[in-house]
Amino acid sequence: MAIESEPRARPAPRTRSSKEYGAEHVDQLPYGSDEKAARYSTERYAGATGLNWYTCDPTLQRAMRYYLTDEQFTWAEPHFVRLGKLMGGPISERADITDKNGPKLVKYDRWGHDISEVTIPESAMATKRDLIEKSFAGPALRDAAEAAGIPQVPLSLASSYMLNQAEIGMSCAMGADAGMVASQVAQFAPRDIRDLVLSKIDSGEWIGQTGQFFTERTGGSDLGALETTATPDGDAWRLNGFKWFASNLNGEAFVVMAKPIGAPDSIRGVATFLVLKRRRDGTRNGIRIRQLKDKLGTKAVASGEVEFVDAEAFLLSGDPEGLESADGGGPSDGRSVSRLMAMTNLARLGVSMMGLGCARRALVESLCYAKVRNSWKKRLIDHPLMRRKLAEMIVDVEGVQAMVFDGYGHPNRQRTEGAPQRLRVAPALIKLKAARLGITTATDAIEVHGGNGYVETWPVARILRDAQINTLWEGPDNILCLDVRRAIQRERADGPLLERLREAVANASEAVPAARLVSQSIEDLSTAITAWKTLDGDVAEARLYPLAQFMAEVYAAALLCEQAEWELREFGDDRKSLVAALYAHRYLKDRGPLRGIDATESLALEHFDRLVAGALVDHRPR
Repeated sequence: MAIESEPRARPAPRTRSSKEYGAEHVDQLPYGSDEKAARYSTERYAGATGLNWYTCDPTLQRAMRYYLTDEQFTWAEPHFVRLGKLMGGPISERADITDKNGPKLVKYDRWGHDISEVTIPESAMATKRDLIEKSFAGPALRDAAEAAGIPQVPLSLASSYMLNQAEIGMSCAMGADAGMVASQVAQFAPRDIRDLVLSKIDSGEWIGQTGQFFTERTGGSDLGALETTATPDGDAWRLNGFKWFASNLNGEAFVVMAKPIGAPDSIRGVATFLVLKRRRDGTRNGIRIRQLKDKLGTKAVASGEVEFVDAEAFLLSGDPEGLESADGGGPSDGRSVSRLMAMTNLARLGVSMMGLGCARRALVESLCYAKVRNSWKKRLIDHPLMRRKLAEMIVDVEGVQAMVFDGYGHPNRQRTEGAPQRLRVAPALIKLKAARLGITTATDAIEVHGGNGYVETWPVARILRDAQINTLWEGPDNILCLDVRRAIQRERADGPLLERLREAVANASEAVPAARLVSQSIEDLSTAITAWKTLDGDVAEARLYPLAQFMAEVYAAALLCEQAEWELREFGDDRKSLVAALYAHRYLKDRGPLRGIDATESLALEHFDRLVAGALVDHRPR
């Protein structure tokens, strides 16, 4: 019997190459051709991760030249390049891992004792180690910069700007408020506690190990309603109460707000205290973590509910003997909150940098995607509507970058006279724009990516989730507007702001075409502020938001003009002048000189009940 041979494989049909098709478009080629398969080549879709986030960012490079002298920049740039590679590589890669595997709470030990220990994932711990060892946040590079006479502010700006593109939660987890803790401890803590805490922070051991616990169930902004109490106990105090939302729960030192027994039940009764994880005698302090919060984003930072049970604490304010004085002195005189609010303004700049980082990352992801994604026979980036959107994103990011960097009050190449200082009203205005921009730009990035942007395995979904917290940290929009009112009415902070704006436009000169429009807008803003001051009560408060927006937009435009003149003179490059023109045209042109801020009536307020009645009917008992 003959054995049949295996069937002979049929030869694959030959496909003609694009050359054989002549000038025919690739979509007319048969399926399976190399040219057609190239349309679905996934390796083309490389996003921001893998780029060096310093060398790929000309605006950051120019900004560092703008805030450093030539000699300082020569020293710093190699470190910027190294950090750009680190941030765009391992740190960005780990951020996605941490997002899916966040901190865990170990509530009890094997004997049932409450140990309230938080374990941090190795991805986050590796990033912390890298930042302490290799960034300006760590003592080694910080000390080297100080020895070389390099100012710390620009170095921190660049480092923070790049880190926040990778993961804003890590900025919080690294102890963005460590400076606040250290300054208060240095002034008010007992000597032994002061020496311990400052030595741990200075050595780098407690970098990323500090936090602040303010928020209770009554909310984070109404501090006068908090109910955590403090009882004197020798040179220390005992805290009892409950914090609803506290972050960096794996830390070692915390600033906590509480009301001393006998203090007024109001904002004047609030004092700040230092609470350490361990008591002076080395035993565990009375800090009980009830649960970690299942948050929308920022998974790198452990946030949760904390209960204090006779926790040892140290007063971070004035003389405690003043508690019983006739004028209500001591820890309950409201000065603690005043000092803390001054530090809150610095914290607001940190949150603004987080919003800016989210916006920059979303922009980069959008540009990377639009350059390789084809639609209707050409790249997304070649479509006019997409170019319009991307151009708006670029201009907005650079406008906010100018504000955030200027907000720290460091000298730049255009400000040669006097010693620049931080503007009192600037942090609220900057955060108002930067925090919101992080959200809107991330939303735009999702639309650029289409359905892919809505999928968690792509990067922009996480950026949107993370960005949302920035409008809450250190006060949402309405609280920021109230602070603008406080700064104008109590401290006349509008005067220094207008001076800064006029200085910036004067530095720009006629070389920057947008400067004329911005100059007129500054005078319109001055008139609008004067008109707002004449308004009464609810109407004045309702007008705060458009007033603050107006202030922020003129601020950004003026700063862009100032930098544009320097870049034109220094590099012969008018690109920043183009950005200034686009920003001014979008936000200042044809908007009306006062934007309705001077109107003495408000239809929305007068008919608010009718608006609500037509929007929702809900008679459930409260």
